[in-house]
Amino acid sequence: MQKLFIKNRKNQNISVVVEESEDQKGLAFVMHGLGDSKDSRHIKKFSKCFLDNNYTVVRFDTTNTFGESDGVFEDANITNYYEDLEDVISWSKTKNFYQEPFILCGHSLGAISSAFYAENYPEKVKALAPFSTVVNVELSKQTYTKEDLANWEKTGWLVEDWGAQGKIRLKWSYMEEKEKYDLIKKADKLIMPVLMIVGELDNCTLPEHQRILFDVLPGKKEIHIIKNAPHTFRESEHLKEVYGILDSWIKNL
Repeated sequence: MQKLFIKNRKNQNISVVVEESEDQKGLAFVMHGLGDSKDSRHIKKFSKCFLDNNYTVVRFDTTNTFGESDGVFEDANITNYYEDLEDVISWSKTKNFYQEPFILCGHSLGAISSAFYAENYPEKVKALAPFSTVVNVELSKQTYTKEDLANWEKTGWLVEDWGAQGKIRLKWSYMEEKEKYDLIKKADKLIMPVLMIVGELDNCTLPEHQRILFDVLPGKKEIHIIKNAPHTFRESEHLKEVYGILDSWIKNL
């Protein structure tokens, strides 16, 4: 395993981990969601599944999260996640392990970033695994009450208690900026095999919202709903189930 820091287009530090397979059959980039990190339990589990199938894996902390990269959480948005993914892939092109097409796997904000990349560069992406993905701003807004949205817009801030991460603050511009990212509009570009997974109890990226995207995907596709699982897969039984689904999918690509 190699851990290092690279610079993104804004000259910010991005913390990257590369786990190379001795008998490399492919390359996968695994991307975390809002407020998570490359070392989150579910991200490491996804990565292990690719490693177990002889894929070299690149995972990284985006800027503006709680990992080791630069930036502050309140500045997080899809653009900074997406651009960091582009920059990590560009950096990888200079390395011996790089190969195309590669697999993109992401969770939540990392999932929409990965899917948006696949829509823009379908020829580079062998397969796509967007788990609990954000789909578009209109569906995201449906997961908040009208009162909460109005207060967020009026004050300019969303303030929530995230347990171990403490009280978080997120700018209203985070929601405004989502307007630029709608996976439905260019879903016809997602011609590669797509694996979607979502928790049955997900209240952020609802199963019915995942189905809206799934139904317009043009290629080979699967969707799985993990019983009693929330937005982020943290319980061992849920992670085991996700691993099994992902493992089978990788083996059948």
